[in-house]
Amino acid sequence: MSRGIRISEPGESREDAGFEDPFAMLAACHERVDASLTRLARICEHVARHGADALARDAAADVMRYFDIAAPLHHEDEERHLFPRLAGDARWADEVRRLHAEHEALSDSWLRLRPQLASLHERGEVDADQLAQAASQFERDYRRHLEFEDRELFAAARRMFDEAADSSEAIEQMGREMAARRGAPFKGRA
Repeated sequence: MSRGIRISEPGESREDAGFEDPFAMLAACHERVDASLTRLARICEHVARHGADALARDAAADVMRYFDIAAPLHHEDEERHLFPRLAGDARWADEVRRLHAEHEALSDSWLRLRPQLASLHERGEVDADQLAQAASQFERDYRRHLEFEDRELFAAARRMFDEAADSSEAIEQMGREMAARRGAPFKGRA
């Protein structure tokens, strides 16, 4: 982590969440998205004040790594494990389609923003105003998406899992699959 541009604010974190509790892991992913969005905003502020120095370049690499690798895996987690269960409920079908479309729009937005961060990281070149504008839109859209998922999606999905006859097995399977996609250990039941 770059020292000059902090990735997160102090406070409660779910960093110790494991795949054995996939809902805690999903919430922890949202915390990391939030931290990466905060870092992105700070990069923009830093570049506007200090230019494309080593701190900004290193921080840009960290943000790219998160949104290139971890964020797509998180979206896949939601789309494989939460969306299908919710889409079967008429009250959620339209919301699931909307959330899927938002995932696609966020990916497209990232693909427009990423080259600017890559230029900053690799060459120390970036138009501060263009970066700030693209980053601001990306951050605004992502935060709105996270807010809805935190407030509505996770609670509804958790209720549906809890009400299912195979609840503990389904939750364990979700955690196992999430861990496997990342090549991470799963320390649940043997």
